[in-house]
Amino acid sequence: MNHVERPELKSHKHRKRAVVTVPSAAALAAALGAGLLVSTSGGAQAALADTPLPASARTVTLVTGDKVALDAKGKVTGVVAAEGRKGIGFRIQQAAGRAYVVPRDAEPLLANGTVDRRLFDVKRLVGGRYDDARRSDVPLIVTYDKGTSVSAGTFRSSGATVRLDLPSINGDAVRARKSEGSALWETLTSGTGASKVRKIWLDGKVRAGLDRSVPQTGAPAAHSAGYDGKGVKVAVLDSGVDATHPDLKDRIDAEKNFSAAADTVDRAGHGTHVASTIAGSGAASPAGTKYAGVAPGARLLVGKVLDDEGSGDESGVIAGMQWAVEQGAKVVNMSLGGTDAPGIDPVEQAVNDLSADSGALFVIAAGNEGPKEGTVGTPGSAAAALTVGAVDREDAIAEFSSRGPTADGFLKPDITAPGVDIVAAKAAEGSMGDPAADGYVSMSGTSMATPHVAGAAAILAQQHPDWTGPRIKAALTASAKPTAATSAYTQGTGRVDVTRAITQQLTSSPTSLGFGTQEYPHTDDRPVAKDVTYRNTGTGPVTLDLATEAYGNDGKPAAEGLFTVSPRQLTVPAGGEATATVTADTRVGTAEGSFGGSLTAATADGATTARTSLGVVREIESYDLTIKHLDLEGKAAADAATNIYGLDNDVWTDTVAERDGVVTIRLPKGRYALQGMIFTSGGGRSVLLNPKFALTKDTTLVMDARKTKPVKITVPEGAAEPAGAMFFLRVNVNNEPYTTVHDARSFGSIRVGQFGAPVPAAEATAMYHGIWNHKSVNYRLAWNRTGDLSGFTKTVKRDELTRIKVVAGSPAQGRTTSIVASPLLPDGFFNFYDTQGRLPLTGTDYVLPNGIRWFYQVSQQGAPDSEGEPTWEGMQVSAPRAYAAGKEYTQRFNIGVFGPSLPQGALPPGEKRPGAVRVGDTFTASVPLFSDGAGNLGVSTHTKARSSLHADGKKIFAVNTPLDGESYTLPAGKRTYKLDVDASRAPAQSPVGTRTTATWTFTSAHVPGDSPERLPLTVVRYTPGLSTASTAKAGTTLSVPFALQGAATKVGTLRKLAFAVSYDDGRTWRNTTAVNGKLLKLRSPAKPGTVSLRATLTDADGNTLKQTVHGAYRTTK
Repeated sequence: MNHVERPELKSHKHRKRAVVTVPSAAALAAALGAGLLVSTSGGAQAALADTPLPASARTVTLVTGDKVALDAKGKVTGVVAAEGRKGIGFRIQQAAGRAYVVPRDAEPLLANGTVDRRLFDVKRLVGGRYDDARRSDVPLIVTYDKGTSVSAGTFRSSGATVRLDLPSINGDAVRARKSEGSALWETLTSGTGASKVRKIWLDGKVRAGLDRSVPQTGAPAAHSAGYDGKGVKVAVLDSGVDATHPDLKDRIDAEKNFSAAADTVDRAGHGTHVASTIAGSGAASPAGTKYAGVAPGARLLVGKVLDDEGSGDESGVIAGMQWAVEQGAKVVNMSLGGTDAPGIDPVEQAVNDLSADSGALFVIAAGNEGPKEGTVGTPGSAAAALTVGAVDREDAIAEFSSRGPTADGFLKPDITAPGVDIVAAKAAEGSMGDPAADGYVSMSGTSMATPHVAGAAAILAQQHPDWTGPRIKAALTASAKPTAATSAYTQGTGRVDVTRAITQQLTSSPTSLGFGTQEYPHTDDRPVAKDVTYRNTGTGPVTLDLATEAYGNDGKPAAEGLFTVSPRQLTVPAGGEATATVTADTRVGTAEGSFGGSLTAATADGATTARTSLGVVREIESYDLTIKHLDLEGKAAADAATNIYGLDNDVWTDTVAERDGVVTIRLPKGRYALQGMIFTSGGGRSVLLNPKFALTKDTTLVMDARKTKPVKITVPEGAAEPAGAMFFLRVNVNNEPYTTVHDARSFGSIRVGQFGAPVPAAEATAMYHGIWNHKSVNYRLAWNRTGDLSGFTKTVKRDELTRIKVVAGSPAQGRTTSIVASPLLPDGFFNFYDTQGRLPLTGTDYVLPNGIRWFYQVSQQGAPDSEGEPTWEGMQVSAPRAYAAGKEYTQRFNIGVFGPSLPQGALPPGEKRPGAVRVGDTFTASVPLFSDGAGNLGVSTHTKARSSLHADGKKIFAVNTPLDGESYTLPAGKRTYKLDVDASRAPAQSPVGTRTTATWTFTSAHVPGDSPERLPLTVVRYTPGLSTASTAKAGTTLSVPFALQGAATKVGTLRKLAFAVSYDDGRTWRNTTAVNGKLLKLRSPAKPGTVSLRATLTDADGNTLKQTVHGAYRTTK
């Protein structure tokens, strides 16, 4: 088959698309797999664009100005389009630790590579602290086409500022103010900047990832020969350096801050450790030791590119690199990195271009994501970098050391160095590292290995002042000491050996030979040959014996003949060069995967040797899948795509059709779930499904829209209009569910077809869910489908439906609501369509009594905020339930009595059971304090809160927040605990349930094992018949039923149960007696006011509760 040196990551007409299946690349290849497309246009379905996000949600504003809400687990829970973008569509896809929200107008820009996918990975954005609570802008790197740029004035007029000029990549670091919405997005993608912009990147994060270690590298021999890096400028781009440490005193020539920190002080400690490994004097070493650096004569240039927590922006790193070469650095140490992605990112580009322009050598950590293949990080993945892996003191590869190939299939790392338990200087204010001696700490990582190599490079730069980075790199890799039976994708040429490097007269160009990937099957592979040129700087000729060896990732030798060299003997003249040819022949052997090794050149006496790394990937059994997309007229569909999900492997990717509707992709042999999508200009689409397609040979499939069936649903009420529709697919093979949701304005714009062999119901199911409304009536219809998942036609009659009366109360005046009713899916729910209106609201819902469970989310919204959006004030969420035929139901929400709840039954999707648990000696508690009278789980904004826990009177914690899942450590022995909660909310938001307090006492001791033990909390729930305003008539007797939830559920088991009532806002209390252990009879004063309730109880085990609900309900005339 044809030789492919670099995996192709874009689909091209009649050109194959290779799918990289090494872990880091696979995750990125999955970036925009099959997902949810949410429309926010027109009528009720547009409610998504106008609904405010809950205050309890974590939100992140996209570069487009659209705002996304996520829950604590990172699941997308809401999307609000930016002003002026109402009607835009969103694709939402969640899998493999990623959550992508991509507006429709960003899709083509992602497809053609103009926009960085990371800008829409909202879960990653929150993890990187880009969410709205932690920063007010979106950090970008904007690069331009050659000879063009966008002016600072244009950025300013679009609500953005230029933070840094990045000439090395012809770009700018830009900060787009979130408050300006979509202004910058419009400028860069469709306005004045569109013709100039090459790519819009997220200004992503990079992170920081010597006694015996320095001798291990052979540096003392160089010192004895008079080479200690004297006068060589080495830049340390890191977290800063503690210039006051004795080992680093008077060694710094210049320093500059490029991070978000206030100054260059090293409060992390990472940079100081790195700098002293390079150039530390060892002055503070304890007696009998010497913690000196590899090149103690070197001069340091300190660029602080990582903040006080050890992370920084990519733009700051690039700016630091530019500064370093401007300051005359011969060597630049970068013990930092991030996740590599296919293609050349801005930092990789800066490494390559600055290396070529300045001659500096960038020595960069490989990363700490081993031992899996394909984990080398960026910018260590840059071709020009000298990329460093880590070994321990025995020269064994550190398990954490990242392995190649890179995301683009290149051979990395280049070299290794000691990186385990490295002792070096401790920054005075540093927090990293384990104490090793006074003024020193121990750290492990490729961050620690890298400065050993940077120090070695400084020694060579002193010895050979005329050498540029490539020659230094060649000498270091040629002279490295290999770890036996280890692939070059793990170690490069081996561990740095300074003793040999300073005498190395024989080097090779290139320093590594990567032969890319040879496609399956290998019986017809063609050998690939590459030249390697040896340079001899000695005074006499050398005759070399050439030999190759290679190993798989498992350490087993590669097949004989995989790599050969010709000639086997070569003479290189003094001061001259000679060339040999290495051939990779993947026809030999049967094993598949990556194979890396070395070409060794040595004289007969072994006095002169040089090593060059070799690598090739022998593709696993794979085939071409060609997909032809045809529209409803049978013509080639250019606006089409097929989503491909591997049922037997990690492949998850999109293939986008070319103009002729055809795309070819290279995939490993296996089973796949396929979804072809053919789009129409009106927003409709035809979806072709093959939930379990087996790829066993080169195959051509036709995604023919004419094979799809329409979805035609007729509801009983002719005036009812469609308000949203959803098609949900779930494939579950090997117990690894894969789900996709297609959202449409109505079923009229979606068609579904299925082809291929029938799939059992246990392996593939679908749900069709549609909403139709007319005035206050909603038809919420859902069908589960198995077998044939295609579209269908159905006329629904009134007597087939179950009626639900939905009542949403309003304790306060002038409030609005957003109501979402969702059918429960096996893996959660997707439903962003809501019903909005003014509170109180009464409506009617009709559902099918077909066993599908539904749950409701009812929000209360206040006055608009400064941006004109309604203010979220609280939410009540029902437990999921199915509705039976022949019955009528009433669902009540947001009506008192509001109070704490510990429900025992089914919970809303994603909710953990409220209460308090202990695992070992870890205490965790979450208690909703404002659940409504119907028992719906409630959350609410609050004006003040306090939670505390004491053990035998000693404080464990006291925080100014409700109990919401935080964990705390308890003493192991048996103690008596007192848990207090107290939360208040503004009367203007809710004049009832204004304050809830509860105090529990219980005993607890260490819980063995990993299973949680629920702690004995009990609450009292009240369910009087109140109006929608949570009121009762003054001067009358009201029956107030009550029930217990939590540890005690039966009144008869209690030792004590007492109630008190207050009619004056809690100033005075009077006891009241329960009737038959079931209810209270409360006669309120004739004068309207509030009624507060207090309960005290002791359960059978002596655990107690004192619970007070202030303003449980109001009385009116």
